[in-house]
Amino acid sequence: MSVNQKGNAFALFPLLLFVLLFVGTGLITKDFSSMPINVAIIIASAMAFFINRKVSFTKKVEIFAKACGNENIMIMVIIFVMAGAFSEVAKGMGAVEATVNFGLSMLPPNLLMVGLFIIGCFISITMGTSMGTVVALAPIGIGIADQTDISLTLAMATVIGGAMFGDNLSMISDTTIAAARTQQTSMSDKFKYNFFIVTPGAILTIIILWVITSGNSIETNTQYTYELIKVLPYIVVLFLAILGMNVLLVLSGGIFLSGFIGLIDGSYTGMTFIHAASQGIINMQDIAIISIFVGGLIGLIQFNGGITYLLHFVTSRIHTKKGAEFGIAGLVSVADISTANNTIAILMTGPLAKDIADQYGVDPRKSASLLDIFAAAWQGLVPYGGQVLAAAGIAAISPLSILPYSFYPLLLLGCGIIAITLNIPKQKSST
Repeated sequence: MSVNQKGNAFALFPLLLFVLLFVGTGLITKDFSSMPINVAIIIASAMAFFINRKVSFTKKVEIFAKACGNENIMIMVIIFVMAGAFSEVAKGMGAVEATVNFGLSMLPPNLLMVGLFIIGCFISITMGTSMGTVVALAPIGIGIADQTDISLTLAMATVIGGAMFGDNLSMISDTTIAAARTQQTSMSDKFKYNFFIVTPGAILTIIILWVITSGNSIETNTQYTYELIKVLPYIVVLFLAILGMNVLLVLSGGIFLSGFIGLIDGSYTGMTFIHAASQGIINMQDIAIISIFVGGLIGLIQFNGGITYLLHFVTSRIHTKKGAEFGIAGLVSVADISTANNTIAILMTGPLAKDIADQYGVDPRKSASLLDIFAAAWQGLVPYGGQVLAAAGIAAISPLSILPYSFYPLLLLGCGIIAITLNIPKQKSST
């Protein structure tokens, strides 16, 4: 095999620099969130321009810009922006509070942790944000722990578990969007495939929580009020997305339905509705810009031979379809452990995973699911991840103390490994 066929290992240095900026800054400051992702990706992208001196700077700019404007990247960015607008408009008219209270009103007093986990799953899959779910439910978990003998660390781990369930599956989660787009499969197909793989893990988590907390209950006279109509936008978006409607149409419908309900009940005026949508778009600017720069960075790395080298390095150790799936799982796992950001991990490894999947005949629904499953699992386990840090901060406990009770993220890892080992689901490739 020629050198060109083997690629260029040095071309991967900008990617390594991107990771080192996170790890190094985190170790020095003891805060793994101190390095802004947008700054790190710009620094790494700048470094990529200094590789391969045989090519002019102008040519490199053209390659970078073309990769930034890749069709899949641009569609993903549009979906991110639309998802942000929907999330903020729904939140502004009271959908988040209504959804939380709806779930709490259904909470059985003798199954507190089971109920908390199920509510977390429901809220995260409808809201599409694990961080939002943690922030919304952590105070509830603290209240339950304060009034029972249930461990506070168990309550926080349960909240995180429910949050990661939806982060992995939600139709408006940035990880689902990134996984589906990089593997060129529909989000509804990825959802169905992914749901089949992870459901046993959720069921086992419910059983474990029921066994270890049976007998714990709380007597309360708190009345959780909600208007079911305010939960409707989340339900409609989830239902239409599962049916396979184009996600841009689904999100557009969700925005206008949320706005309409807000206008009817007085939550919005015409201008406040527009401003809420604008704020949602602004909230997604970071991830949109990062996605574009990641696309450009990967384009330069690919042009300089980095992707070819990495593909050769990985595939030379892969001899079967099962090996390819473990390779994809391993790549995204390392990326998430390094960056503590599951969306970035998927964006970084998605193109390479697509190449491996194509070469070994891995169903794109399966490769998309594996990317999301392993990224979500590690995101719920690394003590410097945003979700764990948020829960620990709200509860004023050590992030490390939560990990022994992280049942769902561990079972999510197990579900992914079993799905690869036993070739689950056994379905024909989508066309």
